[in-house]
Amino acid sequence: MTLHLGITPWHLNPPTAASIGDQAAFAEANGYQSFWLPENHFGDGALPDPLMLLASAATSTSSIQLATTSYLLTLRNPLQAAEQVAVLDQLSGGRVLLGVGRGYAPEMLRAFHVPVAEKRRIFAWTLDLMQKAWSGEAISLDGDPEHAVMVHPRPVQRPHPPIWVAAFGPKALAQAGRMGLPYLSSPMESLKTLADNYAQHRQASVTEGVKPAGIVPLMRTVYVSRDAAEVAQLRQRLEQESENSRLQPGETLDDWTLIGDPAFVRDGIQRYQETLGMTHMVVTRLRLSGLPDAQLRNSVALLAESVLGK
Repeated sequence: MTLHLGITPWHLNPPTAASIGDQAAFAEANGYQSFWLPENHFGDGALPDPLMLLASAATSTSSIQLATTSYLLTLRNPLQAAEQVAVLDQLSGGRVLLGVGRGYAPEMLRAFHVPVAEKRRIFAWTLDLMQKAWSGEAISLDGDPEHAVMVHPRPVQRPHPPIWVAAFGPKALAQAGRMGLPYLSSPMESLKTLADNYAQHRQASVTEGVKPAGIVPLMRTVYVSRDAAEVAQLRQRLEQESENSRLQPGETLDDWTLIGDPAFVRDGIQRYQETLGMTHMVVTRLRLSGLPDAQLRNSVALLAESVLGK
């Protein structure tokens, strides 16, 4: 099965234009097909505006898709969000891949005056208006046709960039399924949990009478090295320093990461394809400090060589 390979930056602090652009260019040169940035707010290392950071990557690349893991629609005016996404799609020549989300932290939603109980309704309303705006329809936030406006520019991709939905929990999974949109999972969940989640997502589509999404994306923490001692050290550090609250009792590091030599990682990818029908894998960074850039880049290059033959 052909695999679409994407990646997040392996260095994000600080998120300078030069650093983001250089990493995106390196990924593109090694055959990666998408470059992803998250959105988060208020903590150390916050990334509140992924589209602005992706604009810096657009200038150093020519073909790689520029993607968000969770552009938070609940925090945004639908008209302005539609404009900003369209601007990035124009700037990049039609390379935006939009992963959208609601936000899961109650304190963040409250800070933006978003009623926590209303987040799914607001998400659906915002996305609906954005899609109508991209199609060229005149829209208004209050539903009054006298106040309706048309959004310009429109995206290069018609009717709009691909949309995936980041989802956590059964209600969010069901909402994504009812929309017929691909579900973008957490990189912290085990294979068993993911199998259950994708089944819920597909069933929601069937129940709603919409065609289930043919794209099955998966985010995963991946590290590849031919140095057995290096692999063993990284595995030990992750087990000791990374807390994964999404694991079920008895699940281990290998249930949510792929860290090993090329053969080990290829076997893991094949397992995800066979078990989940994975079509797209988005490689997320190791959550460990102090790793040399050369070491991380070697893993990025070796993964592409091992999986894509680059």
